[in-house]
Amino acid sequence: MASAELEKYVQHVEKAEAEAEALAKEIEKLQETKGLPQDVKPSAELTALIAENAKLKYRIEILKRSVEEEEAKRRNFMESPRDVLLRLFKEAIRAGFPDLVDPPVPVLPSTNDKFGDYQCNAAMPISQMLKKEGKNVAPTDVAKRIIALLPENAVIDNCSIAGPGFINVTLGQDYVGSAVGRFLTDGVLPPPSVGHRKRVVVDFSSPNIAKEMHVGHLRSTIIGESLSRLLEFVGHDVLRLNHVGDWGTQFGMLIAHLQDCFPDYLVHSPPIGDLQAFYKASKVRFDDDEDFKKRAYQCVVKLQSHDPDIITAWNMICEVSRKEFAKIYEWLDVSLVERGESFYHDLMKDVVSDLTNKGLLEEDEGRKVMFAEGCPVPLTVVKSDGGFTYATSDLAALRHRVDVEKADWIIYVVDAGQAQHLSTVFACAQKAGYVDPSRVRLDHCGFGVVLGEDKKKFKTRSGDTVKLSGLLNEGLQRSLQKLQEKERDKVLTFEELKRAQEAVAFGCIKYADLCHNRVHEYVFSFDRMLDDRGNTAAYLLYALTRIRSIARNAGVAILPHIYYMHSLG
Repeated sequence: MASAELEKYVQHVEKAEAEAEALAKEIEKLQETKGLPQDVKPSAELTALIAENAKLKYRIEILKRSVEEEEAKRRNFMESPRDVLLRLFKEAIRAGFPDLVDPPVPVLPSTNDKFGDYQCNAAMPISQMLKKEGKNVAPTDVAKRIIALLPENAVIDNCSIAGPGFINVTLGQDYVGSAVGRFLTDGVLPPPSVGHRKRVVVDFSSPNIAKEMHVGHLRSTIIGESLSRLLEFVGHDVLRLNHVGDWGTQFGMLIAHLQDCFPDYLVHSPPIGDLQAFYKASKVRFDDDEDFKKRAYQCVVKLQSHDPDIITAWNMICEVSRKEFAKIYEWLDVSLVERGESFYHDLMKDVVSDLTNKGLLEEDEGRKVMFAEGCPVPLTVVKSDGGFTYATSDLAALRHRVDVEKADWIIYVVDAGQAQHLSTVFACAQKAGYVDPSRVRLDHCGFGVVLGEDKKKFKTRSGDTVKLSGLLNEGLQRSLQKLQEKERDKVLTFEELKRAQEAVAFGCIKYADLCHNRVHEYVFSFDRMLDDRGNTAAYLLYALTRIRSIARNAGVAILPHIYYMHSLG
């Protein structure tokens, strides 16, 4: 049960107790006013109140048991040392100074090891509160009383008083050892101070249909998924959105090329094996053949008017790409909800109509643009040929995420080069009234580019963008070589070796991305990320293997946490 749910339980108990207390007083009042003798039956009103009170007391007991059970379950997880100390000091202060209303209980990590592990600085503010009530108690005396009333526990080794009443706390070694054990076996609880649960939309990955994912998508995908998991861990409701490029002029040329290459595509599904090559061939024809270009534009018009045959062709092309994307997402253990350009197409028309009616669009050399305060470059909302732009799609998506998805927080995980574009989109959305900044938070989570070992933008030897599928496949090959060098193939089954190969390859690639400063560029090097020395996932996995080996040689059963950690990749 999440912390917020447990809090609701406690609130239910408190409410039920208040109702029961009010009913008890009402019963007493009725008994006094009626002056009922022992042999006279109570009135129907009094009988009903007594029955209702009994029900409430029963509910209170059930709720209290539920709270106790949940608290017991939560203690199976690792509470932070600060949380434990906070609980202990609160109990001591409540016992020593019961008349104080909401006394502060500041418990902080010690800034100097010689003063212990933690410090409680409650004595001085409590002394001041007592002084206001006419009680002069020195902070050091307050501190002594707090220490004396600390509940019996196995957490604190000793407490000492320093200066004007600082309580220095040293944790017991046995507690630290058992706490680490619980942390490994049961995990940790989310921090209690994340506030109310938010609906968070995380926009990441977002490749283009008919084009292969490249190394730039790797960073967006890994960072976006990691952010989503962290937000879910602290209790937020996260919607991962994949804003794929599945609409626009390029589909006109792809569909026209499909019709020429596979004229019976409506009867027999076309065997498009290499969609990237198919795209390049259609692009060459589009650039060189005027007749083909006209037919491509006609296909775009038919696509936008939802011609059934054209929509069938469009779906076929999209499905080929989706299968390729799905393979990569499965490898990286990523799950997304697709909301492509096509999803927002009709909403773009609504946005243009709305902005026009509000007088927010201006004509500029045949285009319709929108200016926002503090943004040097306007958004092009409608092109000179009447078509929509990425900006139109972004505004429509943002409006939908706020109005329909009910987002409290929207995070865009795209490269740092998009910073100006996104800041303009955010400003225009606010100007149009699509976003209330006091209610909805907007963030651009930018990241630096990936460099090759020559410190230049990561490309193939031929100068092409590095394809993500090729990169991941190379990672698999290199991780297998690494495992074979260590002769793991001689002791593992085929399935075990395959799992180890994927865990090493994808774990190392993810770790290499996340261990660098997000906003800085970094050099992609398989040799470095597969090195079992230094700050690499390979080193961590090697350490895990050594731990398992020690446990096995010692005849100790492998603890559940080993499998748990291994399952995380």
